[in-house]
Amino acid sequence: MGQTWFAIHTRHQHELKVSQILSNKGFETFLPIYQAKRQWSDRKKSLYLPLFPGYVFVAQIGERRYDVLNTQGVAAIVSTAGIPSEIAEEEIDVVRKCATDSTKVEPHPYMQIGDEVRVCSGPLTGTYGFLVRKKDSYRLVVCVEILGRAASVELGAADLEPASILQQGSMFRVS
Repeated sequence: MGQTWFAIHTRHQHELKVSQILSNKGFETFLPIYQAKRQWSDRKKSLYLPLFPGYVFVAQIGERRYDVLNTQGVAAIVSTAGIPSEIAEEEIDVVRKCATDSTKVEPHPYMQIGDEVRVCSGPLTGTYGFLVRKKDSYRLVVCVEILGRAASVELGAADLEPASILQQGSMFRVS
């Protein structure tokens, strides 16, 4: 059986500092980062940013919960009903593998099957629908309300983003 990991919610832009302090206190920490290029009016710059802003992962908190909470920059331990929520080592390992090349990994909005989504690239840009899964692919479902019919089209997850507000006045509606 592997280690149990926990997510620590940090103050804004305190991820690196919290990770360093907890490491100095003897905790095993993990702060996945990615490389981002930013353009300012006078220059371009590469930055290394947290893959999950506001969070640091810490292994085996156990009886040292107070040591974690008493660390400068820590806002809280991610918990359910007051009990720290465990993260399986397998999930951390997957994130580690993804983050081994910081130039190829980047944050992506969290989406689940059934979520309202909007197509953000390709010929269907701006179309709203529901995300469904069929075998090994993601599909966007759209409806023609007056006909009482729906259609789905296969799309890559990278072409989709969560939709917070549905498009008004469209003949297509989310199904």
